[in-house]
Formats: sequence, C-alpha cells, structure tokens
Amino acid sequence: MAGVASYDRRVILRREIKMYSKKVLDHFRQPRNMGKMRDPSAVAQEGNPVCGDVMRIYLKIGKNKEGKDYIKDIKFQTLGCAAAIATSSIMTEMVKGKLLDEAVKVSNQAIAEALDGLPPVKMHCSVLAQQVLQKAIKNYQSKNSHR
Repeated sequence: MAGVASYDRRVILRREIKMYSKKVLDHFRQPRNMGKMRDPSAVAQEGNPVCGDVMRIYLKIGKNKEGKDYIKDIKFQTLGCAAAIATSSIMTEMVKGKLLDEAVKVSNQAIAEALDGLPPVKMHCSVLAQQVLQKAIKNYQSKNSHR
C-alpha cells in the first residue's frame, strides 16, 4: 500500500510542476534571500488560513546619499507551496535596493509577472508576498516616524 501512496505523490507532483513556469520552478528550487536576519530594522508575517501558507520577511533599512530610506537587505522564511516560496523569493529580488516609497508600490500582479505568470489558483501567493512586504514597510515606518 505504501508503494501506491508514493506513486500517487509522484503523479501529483508531476502534474503540479507542469502548471508552473520555468522561473517559478527556479525560484522554488533555488530561492534567493531565504533565511533569518540578525538585527532586522523590521519584521512582518502574513498567512493565508485557507491554504496554510505563511510568509515572514526581515528588512534591513539603510539611508541613501539623499537621506532617504531604502531596502539595504531583505530575507524571507516561507512555509508553503512552490508558488509561495517562488513569490517570496522573486519579491525580495524586486525590492532589494529600492527606496521604501518605491518598494511599497510593488503589486501582486508585478510579482506574478516577474515569474512569467502564476496559475489562477496560485495568485493568492503573490497577494501574500505583496501584503507581507507592505506590512514590514509599515512596521518600519511607524516604529521610526518620530525620527
């Protein structure tokens, strides 16, 4: 019976892989900027109670020559499907080095497009990545608004 369950998992995995672009699979298999960060400037976590995905990001904020806040470094930890991990990974690449005012405007659609698309049933992963980024930026700004 264990052989049947193992076979079923392989068939499901093959089907799931076919629904993703090469970029999604690349970011899933080799996620960029994954891990914890020591002494982050801001942290945020978001989850989707329906699918169970959970994303946490860490931001290190720096000041550019004009004194504006930018994302000096970013890390993520995601518990979820291939699309959740890939959207977290690509989002970190998209915003690293950006001013906070620019990064906060990154849309879930832009995240999905950067991965050459997501299946409609996985678009919620790009929404989660957008939400966690916006929450981390808001957390940083509210914590540092008095400065």
